Amino acid sequence: MAILDLRQRTGYLFLAVLLGHVILISAQVNSKSGVPVLETAVFGVFAEVQRGTSAIVSGLSRVWSGYVGLRSVGAENDVLRRRLAETEIALQEQRALADRSRGFEQLLELRNRTSLRTTGAEIIAAGATPDFRTVTIDKGTRQGLRTDMAVIAPAGVVGRVIVPSGNAAKVQLLIDRNAAAGAVIERRESRAQGVIVGTGDDRLRMEYVSEIADIVVGDSVVTSGIDGIYPKGFLIGRVEVVEKTGPAYKQILVRPAVDFSSLEEVLVVMTPHAGREAGAEQSP
Repeated sequence: MAILDLRQRTGYLFLAVLLGHVILISAQVNSKSGVPVLETAVFGVFAEVQRGTSAIVSGLSRVWSGYVGLRSVGAENDVLRRRLAETEIALQEQRALADRSRGFEQLLELRNRTSLRTTGAEIIAAGATPDFRTVTIDKGTRQGLRTDMAVIAPAGVVGRVIVPSGNAAKVQLLIDRNAAAGAVIERRESRAQGVIVGTGDDRLRMEYVSEIADIVVGDSVVTSGIDGIYPKGFLIGRVEVVEKTGPAYKQILVRPAVDFSSLEEVLVVMTPHAGREAGAEQSP
């Protein structure tokens, strides 16, 4: 074993001496360009190392730049999203203001068209159950409202005041099951009269119509004024269904002129109706 170890050490020493001679000779021998061979070899090795290192550093730099860029883009996107959301909210507010302005303009136009004394009111609440179709407005007895005052909108008849309080009032909509109004077909060739009653849903029914009355789908139905509540000539709706059983009318359905689901502003008729005035004068 000692002889084997000695031979290995001798072999390693020989290789070391041989490598030293090669390096020494390479340092003394010049290449064609005049640069020592050893320097050329060492430069080549280190150049490869530098190139590899540079490639790694460049790759890491690109990855880092991409990461930073992505974070910057993400932050910009967040800012843009917030600005877009703010812009959309502002547009919705402007749209709501425009819609409200149009509603007030229509009420003002209606007020100017009629000779009746009216006051504008906003709807602040709606009935809690479909069995009682009512809304609450922001005007009451302090503003001069009384029971049975008619409530109208630019599109047509809305209903009547049933429970006024200090600064608010409950309005029974014409589509309520317990609501009714004197009505007449507006068409000159017909002028058929009857009573419009609510059905509880989004339709009205015309009752107590003469068997010989001329009523067709599409006829406009307006207030007749005989009920003592609603002024004469205001639009109620249009005839949608006409059914007869023999000579008699079985059913006449009327689509309301007012879209009660989107109602926001109304006019309360403050001018006393002729029927109410007469009744008040006769009462002791």
